[in-house]
Amino acid sequence: MPARAWVPSGPYDLHRTLSVLRRGPGDPACVVRGDEVWRCSRTPEGPGTLRLTARPAAGRVEAEAWGPGADWLLAQLPDLLGESDDPEQLTARHRIVRDARRRHPGVRLARTGLVLESLIPAILEQKVTSDEAYRAWRLLLWRHGEPAPGPSAGPSAGPSAGPSGPGPWERMRVMPDPRGWALIPSWEWHRAGVDAKRSAAILRAVRAARRMEEAARMDLAAATRRLTAIPGIGPWTAAETLQRTLGAPDAITVGDLHLPKIIGYALTGRRGTTDEQMLELLAPYDGQRHRAARLILLSGITPPRRAPRFPVGDIARL
Repeated sequence: MPARAWVPSGPYDLHRTLSVLRRGPGDPACVVRGDEVWRCSRTPEGPGTLRLTARPAAGRVEAEAWGPGADWLLAQLPDLLGESDDPEQLTARHRIVRDARRRHPGVRLARTGLVLESLIPAILEQKVTSDEAYRAWRLLLWRHGEPAPGPSAGPSAGPSAGPSGPGPWERMRVMPDPRGWALIPSWEWHRAGVDAKRSAAILRAVRAARRMEEAARMDLAAATRRLTAIPGIGPWTAAETLQRTLGAPDAITVGDLHLPKIIGYALTGRRGTTDEQMLELLAPYDGQRHRAARLILLSGITPPRRAPRFPVGDIARL
């Protein structure tokens, strides 16, 4: 079983750093269990499962990996955990940003180095509620993914398997490979609540999978151009993807229903902020706008709700 330990250079928060990679509490590809974070990915070398354990007293994160992609996952571990990220590049221009950074000094920007892993869920999240997108991701992985690699059953399986039940990896699924996504029939997309526009965008992306994955080795501007060359992938989807794939500190999300309102309210106390106004407010953080927005979100300050929640649709029932 390949293993590796990583020692951060300062305060470190494993759970908040990796929380953006989890697509809802029932994500079959990411499970949080106490101090552990389990992730399974489809790497260039095949499926792999990673168990990350925070050891604050020892000042390190311990990692174990299984499957054909184990060595790749461990080689990428420092980038995934944020070693290449530099939070000090941001100069706080607002008290709320300064206070959030002081309260959460261990948050880094994760860099997965994988494009489709973040691109497909981002497409699923287009123009629907988070709950709808998370449900689609769960159903598609359970029906069309494959079991995550993991420890063998028995005493050698480690502390995560035992009398309390099966290990987390036994309830996890690796997303399909590009051919697997392409073979999903139309009625399965419909059953998952995914409309034709989003499923078509995913199919176009997986047909260009090699070129999509090349974006993981590009700078933000070039990677954005590469992704948005695919019809159905716009600036919102590209930013949501590259925040995770590249750990890009300036990949600010534009076109989101909620983010401008939250940023505007947190920085000015005013409601109804537009994308253009949000970008003006974040101009002092040029080069670090995504990091600034993430800190503002961590502050927990949001405008009071006046209207009912956006209704959840279900095209699978139509």
